[in-house]
Amino acid sequence: MRTLRAAVAAGAAVLLATAAANAAPSPPPEPRPSISDDAVDKAVARLDRTVQDMMRRTGVPGVSVAVVHDDKVVHLTGFGLRRTGDTAKVGPDTVFQIASLSKPVSSTVVAGTLTDPDEWDRHTTLPGFSLKDPWVTDHLSTADLFSHRSGLPDHAGDLLEDLGYDQSYILDHLRLEPLTPFRASYAYTNFGFTAAAEAVARAKGTSWQKLSADTLFKPAGMTHTSTEFSAYVNAPDHASTHVKNPDGTWSPRYVRDPDAQAPAGGVSSTARDMSRWLRLQLADGTLDGKRIIPAATLARTHVPEVVSQPPTSPTGRAGFYGLGWNVSYDDSGRLRLSHSGAFELGTNANVTMLPLEKLGIVVLTNGAPVGLADAVALDFFDVAQHGKATTDWLPLLASVYAKEVDEARSPTDYAHPPASAKPAKDSAAYTGTYDNPYYGKATVTADDKGALTLALGPKPMLFPLTHYDGDTFSFETTGEMAAGRTGVTFADGTVRVEYLDANHLGTFTQQ
Repeated sequence: MRTLRAAVAAGAAVLLATAAANAAPSPPPEPRPSISDDAVDKAVARLDRTVQDMMRRTGVPGVSVAVVHDDKVVHLTGFGLRRTGDTAKVGPDTVFQIASLSKPVSSTVVAGTLTDPDEWDRHTTLPGFSLKDPWVTDHLSTADLFSHRSGLPDHAGDLLEDLGYDQSYILDHLRLEPLTPFRASYAYTNFGFTAAAEAVARAKGTSWQKLSADTLFKPAGMTHTSTEFSAYVNAPDHASTHVKNPDGTWSPRYVRDPDAQAPAGGVSSTARDMSRWLRLQLADGTLDGKRIIPAATLARTHVPEVVSQPPTSPTGRAGFYGLGWNVSYDDSGRLRLSHSGAFELGTNANVTMLPLEKLGIVVLTNGAPVGLADAVALDFFDVAQHGKATTDWLPLLASVYAKEVDEARSPTDYAHPPASAKPAKDSAAYTGTYDNPYYGKATVTADDKGALTLALGPKPMLFPLTHYDGDTFSFETTGEMAAGRTGVTFADGTVRVEYLDANHLGTFTQQ
């Protein structure tokens, strides 16, 4: 009897499920293009005024912009100066460093080396590269590293680059970084991305630079695009990088060589070249009637691989990361692809596309990130979609970038020692050579007046120490990952450098 009842119950469950399925509403229809040519024309007509207004408000010296619609370059121009203090103007062929906008360019390169989308899931093998967990190392794929879901911490390896270590050293030492759950966590890692790209080049028996040129840059006619710093800095028409001074002016104070992370951040290009790449992206890998990149392997780069921004409310939308792309969907269900690029030492860029509308924009600037590149792109799409800007994007984006900088700073104000500060010991108590398996050697020396200097990195880099309290000193950090003034604490034959210790790797032991 129980068996019969169970069978009847099971049958009833099937009938109920079938009825429910039949009664359920049909899925919503596929989104359709809704941005007219007239709407694009209106957005383009406003664009120059928008750029010039944002340049006036921020002081950013130079900007170059390209817009693509229906496989045509409908706007291509430059604004301002290549370098403050000079008269040379920015134009469509001015070469800019594009920082992390390199990532979708690099994923296009890798897509061009593959014949099947499933090859993105191929195991990544690169001599000298492994992660802390051998099982993760054995299962790691190109897609895992291109979507930042390997478990490596945020920006793992970037501090090593800032200290002057080369790509080989950095990739070898990522094995010491702690890991979060594999394929279940997102953390943006330039050198994980770089390792995967270099592995693809190695498998093809060539360098990443040559693979990029042969697979994408040459076939697509991107004649002023390169992954090598030397090509950028030696280009006659290149935009110098600028940072903002305390008085609000901008100066070309720094030069950023990103060769160590070339696939993730080392591309330089022009608005004209990037417009050709935009056309290729929006035409599923073809350009001027020629197939450059396989459609299926390129399409895989546009698919969400991991949640990068969980929704902040029940009605909010999640953000995703694909393969070198930020991936999102709007209220109409349309796919939106975007990526920003930023060097704190002086450049900022943005690309945004609505593939369904065959519409995209790229904005290149020669100033440290203050929100201009992203705000121009958002304003443009606002006008194209809604006929007007829905908000003033510039202060919103500026606050996002400023918050990122502020969050990297120490909670301790080392510039103002406490009134009850204890005196330091004699300088001999601190001098000597200290070692660290991740960051290498640190040397502390004293001059004839007892002033201490900390030496870090292979060159090495020298940091004068200022006393703060007792056995704690401080120094001003420098480079792309600069975090203001940071603490240096001596204790029992060790020295801990605060800004190097986010992942508990920043303590050096005296030899």
